Amino acid sequence: MLLNKTRLVGLSNRSQNCNMDGNSTSDIVILSGNSHPELADLIANRLGVRKGGCSVYHKTNRETIVEIADSIRGKNIYIIQTGTKDVNNNIMELLIMAYACKTSSASSIVGVIPYLPYSKQCKMRKRGCIVSKLLAQMMCKSGLSHIITMDLHQKEIQGFFDCPVDNLRASPFLLQYIQESIPDYRNSVIVARNPGSAKKATSYAERLRLAIAVIHGEQKEAESDEVDGRYSPPCIPRSRTMDVSVGVPAHPAKEKPPINVVGDVGGRIAIMVDDMIDDVQSFVAAAEVLKECGAYKIYVLATHGLLSSDAPRLIEDSPIDEVVVTNTVPHELQKMQCNKIKTIDISILISEAIRRIHNKESMSYLFKNVTLED
Repeated sequence: MLLNKTRLVGLSNRSQNCNMDGNSTSDIVILSGNSHPELADLIANRLGVRKGGCSVYHKTNRETIVEIADSIRGKNIYIIQTGTKDVNNNIMELLIMAYACKTSSASSIVGVIPYLPYSKQCKMRKRGCIVSKLLAQMMCKSGLSHIITMDLHQKEIQGFFDCPVDNLRASPFLLQYIQESIPDYRNSVIVARNPGSAKKATSYAERLRLAIAVIHGEQKEAESDEVDGRYSPPCIPRSRTMDVSVGVPAHPAKEKPPINVVGDVGGRIAIMVDDMIDDVQSFVAAAEVLKECGAYKIYVLATHGLLSSDAPRLIEDSPIDEVVVTNTVPHELQKMQCNKIKTIDISILISEAIRRIHNKESMSYLFKNVTLED
């Protein structure tokens, strides 16, 4: 079921309602693509505005067509479009919608992208490329003048954009869920699924005054083990002044240590936290180890619940008791296949961010006590 949390700790009564008066809503238009219309409806209802008329559909040759029904000249446009499994169509819909607004003389065009697609591809991989940099440039060129997103996979992605980016945090909602919906949460331990997520786990543990544990030995799968030209040894130079028989030293290969848990989870509730849940096999493997170490309940909390492939079946058959995600990505079908998946509504945070930007108010209140680890 949808846990409609209408109380966010720290928000004022005005931000609770997020309604604007008639004067301030006269030049605001909420548009949405096909990725997550339910979230767009929630945001529009909280703001007290009507969604703009916009048709986004595909022709028989799979080209994307965008038709805006109302005049948007001089209006402030907010396009709500997130990343789903149909990621490439989601991106093209967003770009075409933004460009259509730009050529229709909109005053400003803000992209509200709760889950930014391709955010995992933000590092150089051999002869690949940094796809998130390319996507950021495309969004800016299409006409987007501001980006609102949530829990980027890497905070440095904000630097790829040539426009302001507000990277909101879902951690207050997840912390509130732990305190209000997990019985005896004081007997919990925050678990980092791998050493890379230890900082996020530490941030949660410090706010809840709980202990932390780290699962060590679960190395990420290698990007590619294929031998290419980069692995060919360099030629050994020979000259009159130096004659060496040893070339450039080879980088030692990693050896996966046996998986183990650093920290005490025996007889306690284990809560794993991460920014997204996509392929759940690593979470299931971590849950099995935690169960062997004596954890009697296992929760998984994340912002983005992509839940790709056969994730619902794997979760249902695993020792995980509950998976809690926000509604940044639609996953109603996965919830029908697995009763362990719960959803937290974060539309109040996005609507408050839109209200503050539209009224030219400071956004710093939404980032109060936020650290780099969150």
